[in-house]
Amino acid sequence: MAFGGLSDGERNAPISDINMTPLIDVMLVLLVIFIITAPLLTRAVRLDLPRATAAPAPDTGHTIDLSIDAQGALYWDGARVDERALNGKLAAAAKQTPAPELHLRADRATRYETIARVMADAQRAGVSRIGFVTLPDPADRAPAGSLP
Repeated sequence: MAFGGLSDGERNAPISDINMTPLIDVMLVLLVIFIITAPLLTRAVRLDLPRATAAPAPDTGHTIDLSIDAQGALYWDGARVDERALNGKLAAAAKQTPAPELHLRADRATRYETIARVMADAQRAGVSRIGFVTLPDPADRAPAGSLP
């Protein structure tokens, strides 16, 4: 017999071959797990962020400036507004034709939670065009007297 016999004449030696079946089973389970979880890891928030060194975007019509300071206070075109009023203004802006673009200006120290909440409110209201306003990096500015 190839796997060992029951006869007394042969020595009972341990089988020196590695059993590959459990290793293959573990590998297949891991493969299935990775196939299922890989699409979940590739979901990212798609944002159209302006580059700090780019030229200013052309004016495309009516825009709304929504500012958030470091404490999380909201300002609609320079006037302070609370969250309840913000939701009403966002809904009214979404109904305009053509739909205005929301320019979001957030302080560097603003909590991400506040920015995410404002973006979710805008999406729920129907505002589909959101742009982030940044300041150019001082290192990227051209020296005085040079051509762009």
